[in-house]
Amino acid sequence: MNKWIRYSLPFLIMSLILAMVVGYVLLTYDKVQTHLWLNQCHTTCGDFFFRYYTYVGEWVPYVIVAGLLFYKSGWASFLLTDVLLSGLIGQGIKHWADTDRPYRFFELHCPDIQLPFVDGVELSRFYSFPSGHTITFFALMMTLAILVIDRLAMRNNQPRCKCYIWWINLVFFVLAVIGAYSRIYLSQHFLEDIFGGSIIGVVTTAGLLCVVPKIESTRFWNWNLTYLHK
Repeated sequence: MNKWIRYSLPFLIMSLILAMVVGYVLLTYDKVQTHLWLNQCHTTCGDFFFRYYTYVGEWVPYVIVAGLLFYKSGWASFLLTDVLLSGLIGQGIKHWADTDRPYRFFELHCPDIQLPFVDGVELSRFYSFPSGHTITFFALMMTLAILVIDRLAMRNNQPRCKCYIWWINLVFFVLAVIGAYSRIYLSQHFLEDIFGGSIIGVVTTAGLLCVVPKIESTRFWNWNLTYLHK
């Protein structure tokens, strides 16, 4: 097991547990009942927070990619490849599955039920499965957890306690889950869309991590923009 997979192992384990729990819920309850249960707790603070936090799954990864160019171009390329590849996989499945978003689904099948809406959020109608934002959230947060752990490991060559690996993964995992939940809170996706998105994001990232040991010693991987100022 390479060190990158080892660093991400807690994230993988927590993702597996989440997938099992969500999978059980999906098999036990119908999508309407599940969505209404998860979507019912709207507050003013929640509306404000989730309206803006969900954007982390759109432009933030590219800002971080640009920032990583000052650290290592390899990790910048890794994150960019991860986000784009997992996103392309998600888009391919979206157009193949062609499922309705909650707004259109309830409009057609449950016209008597009024979903709570958040001001300023434009609701999409088509291509619901899987959630693209959730894919990005899980791919991004899993990568950031690895980078933070690696930096700490570099500062402490032989740390006495490696509990920080679990804690860091837990923090970023929670951030990913909150981002995924924002899509349900805003009625942009069903739980099954979040389920699919999280799996794609995690599996794609884990797959790319298996390649890193083969290229991390190359000049390209370790190049960064600070070399231009020397």
